Amino acid sequence: MIRDFRKQTKTTIWKHMEAMAVNYAVYSNRLKGFAPFMNDDDVYIYCDATNMVVVCIDCYDNYEDRTCVESVDMEPIVYYPGCEPHEGRVWKLKETMQIVKERLQKQHIDLKVYGVMLTEAKITNAEELELVWEFNDMKVIDGFVSLGHRKAGVNNDEDLRGKIYFDAAVNETPQMEEEEEPVKEEEPNDEEFERLLMDFINSDSEEGGEKPDDDESTSEEVEDDEPEEAEIFPKKSSGDDSDDIVLPDGEIEQNGTISVKVEILRPIANPREELDNLVGCGDIKQRMDELVALTSYNKMMRELFPDNKQHEVSLHSVFLGRPGTGKTTVCKIFGSLLRKAGALSKGHVVVCDRGTFIGTLWGDEERSMRQELEMAKGGVLMIDEAYLLNGSNTNDPGKMVIQLLMNILADETQRDIAIVLCGYKEPMKKLLDLNPGLQSRFPNKFEFPDFTIDELLEITRRRVEDYHYTFTAKAWEKYVQMLSSAYQLRDPQTWGNARFIGNQLERIYIQHASRCVKQQPKGKRDLLLLTPEDIVPIEIPRQRTKIGF
Repeated sequence: MIRDFRKQTKTTIWKHMEAMAVNYAVYSNRLKGFAPFMNDDDVYIYCDATNMVVVCIDCYDNYEDRTCVESVDMEPIVYYPGCEPHEGRVWKLKETMQIVKERLQKQHIDLKVYGVMLTEAKITNAEELELVWEFNDMKVIDGFVSLGHRKAGVNNDEDLRGKIYFDAAVNETPQMEEEEEPVKEEEPNDEEFERLLMDFINSDSEEGGEKPDDDESTSEEVEDDEPEEAEIFPKKSSGDDSDDIVLPDGEIEQNGTISVKVEILRPIANPREELDNLVGCGDIKQRMDELVALTSYNKMMRELFPDNKQHEVSLHSVFLGRPGTGKTTVCKIFGSLLRKAGALSKGHVVVCDRGTFIGTLWGDEERSMRQELEMAKGGVLMIDEAYLLNGSNTNDPGKMVIQLLMNILADETQRDIAIVLCGYKEPMKKLLDLNPGLQSRFPNKFEFPDFTIDELLEITRRRVEDYHYTFTAKAWEKYVQMLSSAYQLRDPQTWGNARFIGNQLERIYIQHASRCVKQQPKGKRDLLLLTPEDIVPIEIPRQRTKIGF
């Protein structure tokens, strides 16, 4: 939803607001003023499962002179040579958004909040402020005429979940007690429900209203499931400036003919909170806290006693564990924590592996390594399955990568970077044992054990809640039995941990959607109810029997 509001212009914004009024996935409502900064102007609020957009309608009170300038720092009063001082319009929007965010946080509601201002004023320096506004999660569209006479439709259906979020945002002391199910049951012949159900069943018909939200939720799901291997609670917004960090484009040239795309993970706003909310990983949390605490202490001592000798703190680390145990998630948190502590300037994570470094020509390894380090400057360089660099062949080019890495780590000027080697426990230990110099430069070792069955069930619960699904009692019982059986039969060397849960839930969601198409649900809530029919068994590869003498 936020992405779609970002795209709107002066000629499209009102049509888009009207389209939101017929989008049944979005609750919307209009306020006649929002104290204390938008008392006299209309405010529209739009809520879906993950986003809230606040649209403020600013009717300019000086019709003789509609031009004005805005402060880069968004000050309450704007002073500008040759102009009368005036109240900052964008400042009013920023303060209104802050009130909304604080009220949502008090109720432990995690929504991404975005602000849009439609104003009759002509802002003369709008072009140079667009990046500043976007950095503050705002969009300003100026130059309208007679906004006070325009009204957009809303979808204020009381049954929509967004109503809870709306109430939390507009009420200073909202009553947020969750109502069990006493809301009146939807009748099967409800016209709006019937229309939506038929649209869903006949999905190949061209019905445009809800597609932007469907697309958005799909993209978010891919982003969550791909890089993040451990499960976390939803993030809470915090006014952090991580979105303003400029990152490289993520492409390196191994030689004149071959380019390789590299994944870059942005820093996160609340790394401490996300670390606390990881499922399992108790020892890792404690070790991570200790390392970050020593880093922060060193920074403080350096500022207070610049002439004193400082503790030597190496940020370079080794993550040991199988796939799906949380290495990428923790690495992302690690970079952001070090940024918060002042040890790294950016806190992003550059993800690479053997294929990133080794090309087709002699010397590709060094070229790739230099570019990777430049990309990761200020953040973390994560080398996945690092043990593959130590090939059995004496002329393996991966050995050159390891040697280059040790040479670079010996350079005392390379301080604004942390390098993390990841991989299976035994092969990684072998790599470090064969390279004593490498082992000494990676003193921090974090071991990621496989998740227990209880932890996997907790991960399931959190992921299902993210989509507002609910298991029936029998469906949950069937799922627990299926997962327990799969856990008992697993091959420890190939077991996917949290990835297995993600893959299995995808199959369940697909089966659930297919069932809803074939069997007409009795009410809207049935669309979010997972039944035993939806729990699809999955074949688990068993551990192979070794044959030999």
